[in-house]
Amino acid sequence: MSIGGTSGYTDLTALPELVAQAVRLGAELGFDKSCRPEQGRLLHALAAGAAQSIGETGTGCGVGLAWLVSARRPGVRVVSVERDARLVEHVRRLFDGVPDVAIVHGDWTDVYAHGPFDLLVLDGGGNAKGGGAADPARLVRPGGVLVVDDFTPATEWPPTHAGQPDEARLHWLSHPELAAIEVRLAPDLASVVATRRLSRPAETA
Repeated sequence: MSIGGTSGYTDLTALPELVAQAVRLGAELGFDKSCRPEQGRLLHALAAGAAQSIGETGTGCGVGLAWLVSARRPGVRVVSVERDARLVEHVRRLFDGVPDVAIVHGDWTDVYAHGPFDLLVLDGGGNAKGGGAADPARLVRPGGVLVVDDFTPATEWPPTHAGQPDEARLHWLSHPELAAIEVRLAPDLASVVATRRLSRPAETA
């Protein structure tokens, strides 16, 4: 969820058609917190590697979902969870007829019922990214990829937020189940991209 994300799309002709339709929907509904173009291109690239299933929390108006769907392989199932019933209704109409796509109305934790995934994108509100963080051991297959978006690029270590250690970002970068890195997508935007380890690294004495 990026403030100003929807209005960040200036040339809809250069986008996959489904992405352009989702951007138009966001504009019509006055929803300006869509996945930014830089983030969308990252999701587009990662979705092409998913073999079986993709999960997303925070559907919004379906822009990030459209980036994912536009690049997935045929037959890959995509599940997106959104807690705003009004948005769910609109996005379901937008994706009506698109095979193997489910938009679930509920709290982010409802994604657990549909995993584990080859690719999981943590977006939107709720606590999936922070203190009540999602459990990659349950949600991501070994070797699968987790993306956590909407960070300001770190300029120091440990990274800080509002003058304090950025606990949410550190949670993912140091998670024992993950090999994680921060990827800068724009001067003001970064994502954490992580692969779930096949086994935990051995602890050192």
